[in-house]
Amino acid sequence: MAAAKIGHGLAKALGIKLEYRDELQRKEEIQRGESVFSSQTADTYVENEPTSAEWVGEFLPSGSELAQYCRSLFPFLSWIGRYNVQWLAGDLVAGITIGAVVVPQGMAYSILAGLPAQYGLYSSFMGVLIYWFFATSKDITIGPVAVMSTLVGTIVADAKITHPHIEGHVIASCLAVIAGCIIAFIGLIRLGRIVELIPLVSISAFMTGSAINIAVGQVPALMGISGFNTRASTYRVVINTLKGLPNTQLDAAIGLTALAMLYLIRSVCKLAAKRWPKQQKAIFFVSTLRTVFVILLYTLISWLVNRGHKKSRFKILGTVPRGFQAAAVPTVNKEIIEIFASDLPATVIVLLIEHIAISKSFGRVNNYIINPSQEMVAIGVTNILGPFLGAYPATGSFSRTAIKSKAGVRTPFAGVITAVIVLLAIYALTAVFYYISNAALAAVIIHAVGDLITPPNTVYQFWRVSPLEVPIFFAGVFVTIFSTIENGIYTTIAASFALLIVRILWAKGRFLGKVKVHSVVGDKIIGDSSKPLLAGAKSGGSHDDVASRNVFLPIDHRDGSNPDIEVQVPYPGIFIYRFNEGFNYPNANNYLDQLTNHIFAITRRTNLGHYPRPGDRPWNDPGPRRGHPEEDHSDRPTLKAIILDFSAVNNIDVTCVQQLIDVRNQLDRYTSPSVVDWHFTSLNNRWTKRALVSAGFGYPTLVPGDTAISRWKPIFSVAELGGSDSAAAAAEATANEKELRQQRTRELQRPSHSDVIAPDSARDSDSGASTSDFKEAAIKGHYARAVVVNGLNRPLFHIDLTSALQSAIANAETREEFEGRGGEGTGELP
Repeated sequence: MAAAKIGHGLAKALGIKLEYRDELQRKEEIQRGESVFSSQTADTYVENEPTSAEWVGEFLPSGSELAQYCRSLFPFLSWIGRYNVQWLAGDLVAGITIGAVVVPQGMAYSILAGLPAQYGLYSSFMGVLIYWFFATSKDITIGPVAVMSTLVGTIVADAKITHPHIEGHVIASCLAVIAGCIIAFIGLIRLGRIVELIPLVSISAFMTGSAINIAVGQVPALMGISGFNTRASTYRVVINTLKGLPNTQLDAAIGLTALAMLYLIRSVCKLAAKRWPKQQKAIFFVSTLRTVFVILLYTLISWLVNRGHKKSRFKILGTVPRGFQAAAVPTVNKEIIEIFASDLPATVIVLLIEHIAISKSFGRVNNYIINPSQEMVAIGVTNILGPFLGAYPATGSFSRTAIKSKAGVRTPFAGVITAVIVLLAIYALTAVFYYISNAALAAVIIHAVGDLITPPNTVYQFWRVSPLEVPIFFAGVFVTIFSTIENGIYTTIAASFALLIVRILWAKGRFLGKVKVHSVVGDKIIGDSSKPLLAGAKSGGSHDDVASRNVFLPIDHRDGSNPDIEVQVPYPGIFIYRFNEGFNYPNANNYLDQLTNHIFAITRRTNLGHYPRPGDRPWNDPGPRRGHPEEDHSDRPTLKAIILDFSAVNNIDVTCVQQLIDVRNQLDRYTSPSVVDWHFTSLNNRWTKRALVSAGFGYPTLVPGDTAISRWKPIFSVAELGGSDSAAAAAEATANEKELRQQRTRELQRPSHSDVIAPDSARDSDSGASTSDFKEAAIKGHYARAVVVNGLNRPLFHIDLTSALQSAIANAETREEFEGRGGEGTGELP
């Protein structure tokens, strides 16, 4: 109480009106119109406003929520206790398969990043080892990927010129730590949904442009051509590669045949899987291990060709150090951060885009849901801890994830199996890696990124769904080809955001009209209007008890409805307006301008003599020219009510409310001395209701000079309460009792041919009760308990358009009747 008094005193001192436009001040007046209704027909319900404490409480976590948050940071705790042999068998197969794939890919991507091959192995090891602790996806494999390696390679290449004294792997490790910290922070505060701001078309353009960029950049290594910068713009690399074709080396024999063999094995396996469907599992593993087979084959060829020669006949990988030679605390300082600061946003975006998109996709395919925020924690922690063993930025890989899923992985623990395979490679197979051909690794990269290119059929589907987004797709691809991957990312995201803003700013609503429709099965109309409705057939009502119903369609048929259907105007002077794209400050003015322009075009002022003298007219409505008569609009209706459909609106802001107030005042001047009734339907948010009520909406407005608010005619929507007290339950009990009596009578009479009871012509399909049963139940005193759906203190907030239109028409007719009597009387309804 003391706090309340202090608060009220402070508000009074500051001039704050706590009861500003509060309908509760007029509670008794407002409810006068429904007093008979509420006391004899239904229970009263007054809707309370949400409080500021509730708003704060929605954001402050409770103790149980904090405990749940802590548990959510380690999802493996929910399943590790039930780990079993069957799961282990699936994880072993998938883990070993991915291990065989990630070793050659990791070394190839490390070369792409401008780093020695062993750093790819370090990144692969840490990615698969750490991820399973934080994973919400069983399919994702974290490690080096082509696009991220390309970005790192560009940063390292530029640093060699500007900061030659800093080693490339030091820069790459520092980049991983900083990017990891940013992503982990976003995940820890559970803002993972931020990735939803990047649309699918931007992701597709980014993947396609990057794949083309990477593939073109690997062609010189595939052909053994050198002497120019392969990290330049794609079109420059193409030109320089064509110029360098006469300088092709023996590497081309290795690279081209390796690439051809990779595609050949995959094609043969696809055909074999169709030819022998029972052997699909074995064929799948053969296809999956084609990279390992090709690398081993050409490593053997390289050893046979180069042994005994001091200088290799073609470029080979060379010495790969055994063990974790780069294990150390990563160096993080201002000088290194400045090297990649401008590329940091692109790095974070790339790390997130591919991982989240892939994990969500495979989650839908395999029937589980990923937590984007937790996946960010996993990526962040992996990139924070990885550099301590020499890793560079890593994220989810599309190709390895697809292989892992098809291999039958059961849990994220498969990553530990893969880590063991990578660890064996780091310590036991480094001698074999010496003779791996660079051209063969280039073939592996080109083959891997080929799957990232969006096929033409998918682009055509984009066109069918949203033609405006297809130019964004091609813009992203072209910018990537003619500029850089980073610029391609920024272009698509900026263009998609601009398109979203345009759609919001220029959002248009729809004026709705009324159409009576019937539901038809075959050649029969469902329901029979001549049959009495079953008033108590459950709280939700029966689905087949009404022969016709009113629906509301756009008057201009812009929704694609049949233009031959004549959409009726709801009522002269009453308008139904639906918001289509939400209702917030960017589009509030556009919506309401459309609303008022349409109203002014087809209605007239209530007072035709509003401007008795020409000088009384405003400059923006000067009237007819001299000597010309005033335009006669007497055939037009006057404005009586506006119904706003908020089904597409969740939240509104201060700008929207102020715009509504301004339009209300504008239209009240237009209809003076009358006022406009504002009805709202489908309000789904309590805070939206509170905002509207604070502006004076939701309850009737007095006509100037009229002190009796009861002249408005309330119409409320009520719902029957279920349970043993409902009319439906009483009728069903009556029907059961009747049937039991009939059965006892049959048993006593034991008739020979009367075992079948004739169906009641008016029996309810849900309860088995007939109309007579309901009457009988009513006679016995079983009345339905009903309550209003919306609060009685907000009678102009309705549950649907039908109730809103009924209320608007009833109030308009009541007001016309009152005004027709000249405003005389006691102020009560006749």
